Amino acid sequence: MKYDVLILGASYGSLFGTKLLLAGHSATLVCTPPTAELINRDGTVVRFPIRGRDTLVEISSPGLEGELSASAPQGVDPGAFNLVVLAMQEAQYGADGVRELMERVAAAQVPCLAIMNMPPLPYLERIPGLSTAGLTRCFTDPTVWEGFEPGLVTLASPDPQAFRPPDEPKNVLQVGLPTNFKTARFEAESHTKMLHDLEADIQGVRFDAGDGDIEIPVKLRVHDSIFVPLAKWPMLIAGNYRCIRSDDMIPIRDAVHGDVELSKEIYDWTWQLCARLGAADEDMVPFEKYARAAEGLGKPSSAARALFGGAKHIERVDCLVRQIAEQQGLQSDVVDEIVTLVDQRLASNRVAE
Repeated sequence: MKYDVLILGASYGSLFGTKLLLAGHSATLVCTPPTAELINRDGTVVRFPIRGRDTLVEISSPGLEGELSASAPQGVDPGAFNLVVLAMQEAQYGADGVRELMERVAAAQVPCLAIMNMPPLPYLERIPGLSTAGLTRCFTDPTVWEGFEPGLVTLASPDPQAFRPPDEPKNVLQVGLPTNFKTARFEAESHTKMLHDLEADIQGVRFDAGDGDIEIPVKLRVHDSIFVPLAKWPMLIAGNYRCIRSDDMIPIRDAVHGDVELSKEIYDWTWQLCARLGAADEDMVPFEKYARAAEGLGKPSSAARALFGGAKHIERVDCLVRQIAEQQGLQSDVVDEIVTLVDQRLASNRVAE
């Protein structure tokens, strides 16, 4: 069966969309009107590093088996789609037009796959014993998630690293770290079957790069455990958020390997928090594997770059982890320091406005 998928977010979303198009499914990207016009005219371009190749493989959406379109949020009918993919950063869902689209998504009761570092509130409600009442302060606008049924919202860990190359059009994306999207099941078997169908179709794709068919990395992996996507939390706390200093930012590689023993301590602390929520060891990623991957991450995290670029809001997984830790009777001086630094930088950015 071929699925029609609505994807909110044309940057990171174009990566997932390209994987769908290669597998023969249709994707509609929701973005700003100028970007939608560009994509509808020229399509998208995603560049992948391939093991054993010195150059990137470039995949353009025109000519792929699936159909691609793009649209501004206004006028999109989410009820016309089999699946909605939420590929924006958390702060963007309250923007004019997007907020109203989110209301229509919730009302249409279409299953939603969030590819976000910040888990949507309805997803957090699926975690047994976790109270979400004290977590709303970590969200830019928690009211965006009102009306969503928890069983219709699942989460994928956005492990692949991708960025828009500087001085290139907004329909171009480059993959830096080609890992997999690891997603948890939906509550309903029928919705989970759709994820497994997509998983199998994406796995089976081969692409002719000019010298024969090859596999394209970045797959979809579906898991029964709702805790698998939380494996990103130790990485974010030990690496991404520690790129943020009081006056400057550093690459993820330096944040992790500047003091690798401290990084492991922070990683293990966050892992322990996930375990208290119910995660099993097999749900998580060993620190040694993450540390090896971090060696190739020579840029500051997107959160750090946004903060030092003047952003008024960023995804606050640091705040979320600290609030959940308090519920579980855990505390970390490092996490407290991270939250303080982010709070201070955001306050400064907002005053500068």
